[in-house]
Amino acid sequence: MLILANVRGALEQVWANRLRSVLTVLGIVIAVTSTITVVSVVQGFTGYVSDFLQGLGTNAMWIWPERPGGEAGKRLGRVTLDLKDVQALQAECSTLRSLSPLIPRPSATVSMGRTEVTTQLEGVSAEYHTIRNLPVEVGRPFTFLDIERRHPVCVLGREVLRKLERGDDIVGRTLLVDGRRFRVVGILAEKGSVLGNSQDDLVLIPYTMALTMYPSTRTTIALAAQALDEAQVPEAKAQVVSILRRRHRLDAYQPNDFQIRTQDEILTAFNSISIVATAVLAGIVGISLLVGGIGIMNVMLVSVTERTREIGLRKAVGARRRDIMLQFLTEAVCLSLLGGGLGVGLGYGITAIVSLHPQMVDVAVPAWAVLLGFGISAGTGVAFGILPALKAALLNPIDALRHE
Repeated sequence: MLILANVRGALEQVWANRLRSVLTVLGIVIAVTSTITVVSVVQGFTGYVSDFLQGLGTNAMWIWPERPGGEAGKRLGRVTLDLKDVQALQAECSTLRSLSPLIPRPSATVSMGRTEVTTQLEGVSAEYHTIRNLPVEVGRPFTFLDIERRHPVCVLGREVLRKLERGDDIVGRTLLVDGRRFRVVGILAEKGSVLGNSQDDLVLIPYTMALTMYPSTRTTIALAAQALDEAQVPEAKAQVVSILRRRHRLDAYQPNDFQIRTQDEILTAFNSISIVATAVLAGIVGISLLVGGIGIMNVMLVSVTERTREIGLRKAVGARRRDIMLQFLTEAVCLSLLGGGLGVGLGYGITAIVSLHPQMVDVAVPAWAVLLGFGISAGTGVAFGILPALKAALLNPIDALRHE
């Protein structure tokens, strides 16, 4: 009953000083709104990227040549990864189901008639569709015969079709890729965008044809690979490392002259980045929280001064120190919770508005973020309300009654 009476009295004080109360809790409102919004957006992006990476398969691996840093890397000879390495992996790595060379070109010119567009080009093998989960919706993928005989054929993503202003009837027709004529044999199923980057703005050609067009890439081939199953990913990685180190004649003390990343490692790295980003943003939000807490403490100290006679009267009729302390502490917590409630409401509103953007991932406010917002606001009320409440509790009743 005492707590309910204190809550009722605190709400009466808040209502009696409405404008002052709202201005007081602005810092809390900003902090909780920021917390709700940041957590929701980061969680949305994390979930989206996690789903995307898992959609590629948890048994996928990516290998590319790379000179390691430091003096040991400088002492290595020429860093390469070529077709002989690819053939050795295909022949000796028993835990790999699929392996595809990957010749990426971030910017290639595709033209058809008078229309010319820029897109991403990848020279790959027929197995790349399985590794990357890139099914062909119309037409066919290129075959092993296309690879072996270096046929000038290509498979287009849906975004390339939109840029060229063409439909599915493009299959069987020819276009120019970096000035060389190719026949379109297939169209990829639409995949959508990841973090604003379209997965459909892509042209696939046989890697043998890509090596012919771009001979400088012959010694810097990347690889996309797929283990037999998820459980054999570590064994597959170990086999790849062993085979490549032996082929590159690396001694035991020398670092790898290539990088190998599994899908799980990429996902773990991304999750670590998202945690760090959330922590940094939470630190920035904490500044607003500190400002809000100081504002509440300042107003509560003013309130104690304004109500000194009331405190003296309550003590004169038998109120104990803890009763006075609980009264003012309750008022501070109510102020903070008011700010927390406004912050949660604004957080929901901002999140809903952000979700309306066509290139935005699905963003939902998790229940624990709401509880966190209210917990932060209540904790701030207690932390910054103790000093004013203690000051009120320690007032001498006689001096308080004499106060004008």
